[in-house]
Amino acid sequence: MTTTAPAVDGRVVALAHYASRAVLERTLARHGIGFQQSVALRLAALADGPVDPARLVDGVTGSLKVDEADARGTIEELIALDLLTPEEPSRIRITDAGRELYGRTSAESGAIAARLYAGISEEDRAVAGRVLALVTQRADAELATPSE
Repeated sequence: MTTTAPAVDGRVVALAHYASRAVLERTLARHGIGFQQSVALRLAALADGPVDPARLVDGVTGSLKVDEADARGTIEELIALDLLTPEEPSRIRITDAGRELYGRTSAESGAIAARLYAGISEEDRAVAGRVLALVTQRADAELATPSE
């Protein structure tokens, strides 16, 4: 696939992110959840059994760069929707309904990704992946240092 494109910078990355996220959010909305909820649900679905709520909070905050209160609120929303459920002692597990929803939305998002990445060579995707991983690593390092 040969195209004339701008050099990768924050704006180009953001435009691609927000465009693809908007497509995903449209799909998630049909199922009654939002993007942040889908991230938390994925973490619970991929966990090996019930998970410590702090681990879910850390996963959401680390992935989305949101504050802890926002992440806890998202987990509470999923509990209210009966997609996650508290389990003693102080653990959270995904419910059958949550697992089924995760499976459906994962399949649909996989189909979306296949359409969005169709025709892009594995080599180009690998280069983009390396660049974006490095940018993410550097941004995380910036966030870890106190702001001036």
